[in-house]
Amino acid sequence: QRCVVLRFLKSPPNQNKTSEEILHHLQNIVDFGKHVMKQFFGENYVHHGEIIQLPLDFIRQLCLKIQPERPECRCDKDMDTLSGYAMCLPNLTRPQSHRLAEHRPMLCIEIKPKCGFIPFSSHVSQEIKHKVCRYCMHQHLKVANGKWKRPSKYCPLDLFSGNKQRMHFALKSLLHEAQNNLKIFKNGELIYGCKDDQDCVSDWNELARHLKPFFFPSNGLVSGPHCTRTIVKELIQVITMTLLSSTETCRAGDMKTVPGSQGRSYCEASAFNKELVRNGKHKLESSGLPRGCLLYKTLQAQMLDMLDIEGLYPLYSRVEQYLEEFPEERSTLQIDGPYNEAFYEKLLDLSTEDDGTVGFALTKVQQYRIAMTAKDCSIMIALSPCLQDECSEQRSVVLASKSRFTFSVSVLDLDLKPYESIPHQYKLDAEIVNYYLKNVQAKDDPVMSNLFKENEDCTLVLHKV
Repeated sequence: QRCVVLRFLKSPPNQNKTSEEILHHLQNIVDFGKHVMKQFFGENYVHHGEIIQLPLDFIRQLCLKIQPERPECRCDKDMDTLSGYAMCLPNLTRPQSHRLAEHRPMLCIEIKPKCGFIPFSSHVSQEIKHKVCRYCMHQHLKVANGKWKRPSKYCPLDLFSGNKQRMHFALKSLLHEAQNNLKIFKNGELIYGCKDDQDCVSDWNELARHLKPFFFPSNGLVSGPHCTRTIVKELIQVITMTLLSSTETCRAGDMKTVPGSQGRSYCEASAFNKELVRNGKHKLESSGLPRGCLLYKTLQAQMLDMLDIEGLYPLYSRVEQYLEEFPEERSTLQIDGPYNEAFYEKLLDLSTEDDGTVGFALTKVQQYRIAMTAKDCSIMIALSPCLQDECSEQRSVVLASKSRFTFSVSVLDLDLKPYESIPHQYKLDAEIVNYYLKNVQAKDDPVMSNLFKENEDCTLVLHKV
């Protein structure tokens, strides 16, 4: 009867946790959203939810009902049906700002923007990381490993640029190759986006058919390719406007701007950038993001990764060594929570001067975990058509050519990334970079490809100019 989302913990079949452990885990997720991520993103964008207890019989029936709907790749974990605990969250596929009549049509766009900056750390060992973003490099490894059929032209730096032309290009690229970075829901049902790793059919005509009543309600537009193009263009325009909007009335946290964040604002591998270079232009405009918008807040949280994984890993090793000697200190160091105000306060130390202490190392490790969480979060844009007289001053409204929408923007997938995943991140980073250098950059750059041929005699010829 209530339009809410229930979220249950999942775990591998042989790892049954006790009810107390599950309750503690869920409490940690709620506290982290409430006391930490709300400070970074602001009150209006984060919905931390609450823990509720449900009848076990209801949970078992629910589990049987949803099992056939779960993607095969997710079935290696079982849903918790024994503790009776779940998280209750608002359904973010509908606008949050006001209660709407149930019959009102809803449109929701979910975007996983990924990391929106190029590492600025001096610890980076490979120069390519200062030029090409992690997402663009990782695409090639994912295609080689069979995760996707072809690389996407989407580059997160274009979306985070604040430049409308670049943002439009990024969103269009996401619509072409959604992978798991874009989904569109109509009245809560998925109508566009990947159902699994390989199943990525971008049928724009089908999408336009769904969207037409939202953008051209009077049906005054002819059908055909022009119609599809126009509707997709309208959608991109509306998404851009909502992403640049600020619905934040209260001050978000005490975050200072991360030092060093004024680095390179474009990625050399971006298809948008390559097109500019091809046309003889070398200046990429970056208009910058409005400070109140969700993309700006997301980027600031991502930039807590100030040292890059290469600079962070030795500090992680320092903490690990300390824990080996003093295992009882793990709870004092708050590695597994509690995620309270004291935990948040420690994150505000943005110094990068290493004083050799475990305290410094731990702060950087915790900041890196926050950054990783922000790099993997999802943004939900919920839209609902409204008539001119309904759009009061209090509501957030966005205008399209022939229609207007009330909207809300929210952020989700904000579970803190595990402390234990840092060695995996370190290994993966090296893998991504090495694959890119050997298989992509070497082909793009004939000079580079020659460097990989070992023991070859070279003659340097100097010509008089």
